Amino acid sequence: MASDIDKIRQYYNDVYYAGAGYNNKTSAHHRKLATRIGILPHHNVLDVACGTGGWLKVAKNRGANVAGIDLSEVAVDICRAAIPGADLHVGAAEHLPWDDAQFDIVTCLGSLEHFVDPISALKEMKRVAKRNATFIILVPNSGFLTRRLSLFTGTDQSRVREVVRSLSEWQELFEASGLSVNRRWRDLHVLSWRWITRGRWYIWPLRFTQAIALAVWPLSWQYQVYHQCTVASLSEN
Repeated sequence: MASDIDKIRQYYNDVYYAGAGYNNKTSAHHRKLATRIGILPHHNVLDVACGTGGWLKVAKNRGANVAGIDLSEVAVDICRAAIPGADLHVGAAEHLPWDDAQFDIVTCLGSLEHFVDPISALKEMKRVAKRNATFIILVPNSGFLTRRLSLFTGTDQSRVREVVRSLSEWQELFEASGLSVNRRWRDLHVLSWRWITRGRWYIWPLRFTQAIALAVWPLSWQYQVYHQCTVASLSEN
């Protein structure tokens, strides 16, 4: 597993984040997420695979105590510069450096599909979370209609590792890790001109069409889906 993790780390350091001009501007969809889950000043928030820290910065701006971990040294350096004083670490999600029962909210947004051992990572997230913690996990859906029509084959990260599951398969994975899914909702961050006008101008109409379609498609056809989870009851573990 260590060699696989090193390969993934190298990709993110040398390709994904290299020279990309990443910044830490907060995004509207992250601010809406923070409002939806009710982040408060006393909350301890952990983001697993925190990247350059855009989401953590939103939580910090709401007064939360924030912590994060990412495989990429490049990403964590950017995150440290943007959020001074945050508890940030370079490392794998399968081995978290925090003590048990530390966090009120644990998030993993658009990253679990890239982990070498997602069940171990989820169990680690459960270990460092408080008993009544909220987990917010955003994952891609193999039932995404555009994918099923072979019009989309995956993100750039698929070059190194990307395992996309159906919604039922993700639920089984969460339950195998000791989590219960309480709510699910569609990810509509694409409903923004920033996303629609990304890339060459002649594909903007296609991106616009897809953004509008995602707003009306059923959950089973969505590209990415949020899962709000809690620790399963002792009788279910």
